[in-house]
Amino acid sequence: MGVTFLLFLFGCALAAGLFFIAADILKLPRLSTEKALLSAGKAEHKRMKSLDALFLGWAIKLSKFIHMDEYKRAHMARILNAAGMDITPEVYTAYAIVKPCALLLLTIPCLLIFPLLALVVVVLVILTYFKESRKADEKVAERRDKIDSELPRFVATIEQELASSRDVLTILENYKNHAGPEFAAELDVLTADMRSSSYEAALVRFEGRIALPMLSDITRGLIGVLRGDDGRLYFQMLSHDLKQQELQRLKAKAAKIPPKIRVFSFIMLACFMLTYIVVLAMVILNSMAMLF
Repeated sequence: MGVTFLLFLFGCALAAGLFFIAADILKLPRLSTEKALLSAGKAEHKRMKSLDALFLGWAIKLSKFIHMDEYKRAHMARILNAAGMDITPEVYTAYAIVKPCALLLLTIPCLLIFPLLALVVVVLVILTYFKESRKADEKVAERRDKIDSELPRFVATIEQELASSRDVLTILENYKNHAGPEFAAELDVLTADMRSSSYEAALVRFEGRIALPMLSDITRGLIGVLRGDDGRLYFQMLSHDLKQQELQRLKAKAAKIPPKIRVFSFIMLACFMLTYIVVLAMVILNSMAMLF
């Protein structure tokens, strides 16, 4: 066991030495420099972790060898744009490959020290691959859920604003100041698009970017207002429908809470029973020890 551990340390030291020599020969940038450059290009202004910066740097190099057909690339580019991820589809695909492969290297020391642990690492690698490959879809779904939950308040605001003003652009800009971060970003793009092009075309593109069923009805109503319709009765009925949907959504969330509570209640009951059983067993064992 001692010889195996020494061989493991020697292998780690040799690998680290070869890596630094290769990095010096290939003129690779330092990790801090690469981390700063990659963080500067991110849409979300968050500090990038060192390992993420390292994996992303490798993914950028690997992306040169990844080729996609035009339809798949365009579809993935739309998803990444909707998720707010400022990377190309090739880099996204390469990152989903690089990170699990880096974790797969952990199987080498596991095989030397504890072979059964290598199976756990392999399972972790598979889970990491599926997680990274679905990250964009999960972000898009989360972003749409946040926007969808804000639509009832948005429609109610439009209904109130139409009583005193029919300037759609002003209504959108006023609501943008009180909207959530996700919806405010989309409204910022919409208002900028409306200033530089046709109002109706900008609203149609806004609807296509988010792709929510209820947002299509809102867009249709705003286009009707631009064409001269009154719109107040339409948005009043739409606000009533959205409130009903919001109540149903809240009821569905509330219905999921009792099963979770029952699970934790069962765990607490099992812990209490286990405590009594242990105490009773210790009393019985002490009584038997005193008899003998």
